[in-house]
Amino acid sequence: MRQLNRNYLLYTISSAAFLVFFQAFMVAPIIPKLAQVFKVSPTAIGSIIPAFLIPYGVSTLFYGPLSDRYGRKPILYFCLSGFIVLTGLTSISRTASAMLLFRLFGGLFAGGIVPIALALISDLFLYEERGHAIGWLFGAMAGGMAFGSTFGAVLEPFISWRMLFLSVAVLISIVFAVLLQFGSLLNVKRSGKARPSILAGAFRGYVSLIRLKRGLRTYVYVFLNGVLHSGIYTWLGYLFFVRYNMGEVGIGIALLGYGIPGFLFGPAIGKLADRVGRRRLIPAGLVIAGMSSILLAFHLPVPLAALVIAVLSLGYDMTQPLLAGIVTDLSPDKGLAIGMMAFVLFLGFGIGSMVFSSTMQRVGMHNAFIDFGLMGAVLALLAVPLYKHEKTVKVREKQII
Repeated sequence: MRQLNRNYLLYTISSAAFLVFFQAFMVAPIIPKLAQVFKVSPTAIGSIIPAFLIPYGVSTLFYGPLSDRYGRKPILYFCLSGFIVLTGLTSISRTASAMLLFRLFGGLFAGGIVPIALALISDLFLYEERGHAIGWLFGAMAGGMAFGSTFGAVLEPFISWRMLFLSVAVLISIVFAVLLQFGSLLNVKRSGKARPSILAGAFRGYVSLIRLKRGLRTYVYVFLNGVLHSGIYTWLGYLFFVRYNMGEVGIGIALLGYGIPGFLFGPAIGKLADRVGRRRLIPAGLVIAGMSSILLAFHLPVPLAALVIAVLSLGYDMTQPLLAGIVTDLSPDKGLAIGMMAFVLFLGFGIGSMVFSSTMQRVGMHNAFIDFGLMGAVLALLAVPLYKHEKTVKVREKQII
């Protein structure tokens, strides 16, 4: 019964993760519409994207240690409640400044939902079965990215941008109501020791994590993988606009493939990682991402380019969830370790977009995609020796026996 309940809890927190990423990625396609509504430039209203993502990334550094000290349930409830309120308030924004403010605080609250969900998975699932569970969570996130970027553009003309945000607030409220039924599972034993100062203790904890060779290489790869995929993905819409002269809805549909592999096969990829080992799949995922970027440098037919985008997404699904699985095994203070991962990942997301933009301005879009493809290939080659000793299920089973 407990195993069945924890699976239902997994599906519930994965639904919450889906909605967080759906609303995060539905914004970019409707930037032109929001610029018209608030009578500002697209560049000005576009600032609501980093206004959400930057506080999101920074706040993860604090929610992890807080959940280690005070428990997952109160912090998760706090984050979900705030996210629901701020998303609802966003739907009634009267000015661009008001929307910017609501998005900023929305990011602060949303920043704790996925890291604490990941910490719950590490609390409830053994390392040997954790890949499958993390696959569900990251598959939901990938689905949110895919459907958010597409349906933000497709649905807005029919239901309005206000109803988009309001609908997300209502849906996340329903998920929250379901989550309340799992109160006993959320009251897991707190990991780590209580510290006299959360900030000082968290700082010492973060330093200890990067002093571990396994921790340092994993966080570096989380960061660089974020740079790689964010740089490529952020400019895919621009690629379709310039190369194929496509509008917002067409771009949204073309980008739908990014996230579909994770949405459909995330749990299977996680289970495969548990069986054959992360040391094999991580380099393979980086090779896939690198090759996809190089292919996108060339003028492919639109259907083929959309297919390559889906394959690019598969590269992310074969790396980031697996790296997250390693992070959950670094320390008894799982919230701390996961908070650090979320921070470096979103830092990579932000820097990747800027690096690709700078590269594109210097050498052109064609060469920028090739350069990022070569980056993926180099990371794959380096990952082979770096992760050759990564634990597999068989090794752990022998240790248990």
